[in-house]
Amino acid sequence: MKAARVLALDGGTEKEIPLPKVFATPYHPDLIKRAVLSAQANAKQPKGSYRPAGRDNTARYQGSRYMPQGERNINVGHARLPRLKNRRNLMQGRVARVAQSVGGPKAHPPKAEKKTGEKINKKERRAALDSAIATTANRELVSKRHVLNEKISLPVVFEDKFSEIARTKDVVLVLKKFGLNADVESAKGKRKARAGKGKRRGRTTKKKKSILIVTEKPAKVYKAARNLEGVEIVALDSLNAVLLAPGCQAGRLTIWTEKAIHALSKR
Repeated sequence: MKAARVLALDGGTEKEIPLPKVFATPYHPDLIKRAVLSAQANAKQPKGSYRPAGRDNTARYQGSRYMPQGERNINVGHARLPRLKNRRNLMQGRVARVAQSVGGPKAHPPKAEKKTGEKINKKERRAALDSAIATTANRELVSKRHVLNEKISLPVVFEDKFSEIARTKDVVLVLKKFGLNADVESAKGKRKARAGKGKRRGRTTKKKKSILIVTEKPAKVYKAARNLEGVEIVALDSLNAVLLAPGCQAGRLTIWTEKAIHALSKR
């Protein structure tokens, strides 16, 4: 069984712990992609148009042939379409309530009841998560998407004191000490304005994903590290394929705490 070095924050003696079996899972890019796309599809918020939009008016279609000419809109030399009743008679009203009219309803608007989620088997999702976890120890995959120091051994495991760090500058000092801060600095330089309408909908910028920190339970380091560019922090129970493989590309630079590794062994 492979072992991982536990890095001491004060630079003291390192120790080795055995890695859980999950780190021996083969790399399955197809399964990881399926799990990520499924999670993203299930996270979508249903959206639809306002049902009375374009129909909340007085427009009526009088198709009866036996009504006076001013009260019907059939066989009067005009288009057979509903018209507004706010003029002197029906035929002087503007066409409304149909898709081809000015201000009319959309022909095929988005519907909130449409099912956009994508189901996935539990075993598939579990296998995808295991495979994504194993890729955090794969140097070839991690170095493809991150700035990785050659001296860093994967997976990166810190002693449990790391989860108790309460200040951002202390987290930065630790990352610099072990040569991990270069990826955070790289993420800072890759922030750019989003193209298209997303800017008007609260998604103003695009950011690079940087380090992922995994702890056994929610800890103080959450507030300390959340302001660092591209850094995400998650408890082991909330770990998923989306966090480990952003954009369906596995191999995220991940910092594990010692307790998180032990908890992985007990799953």
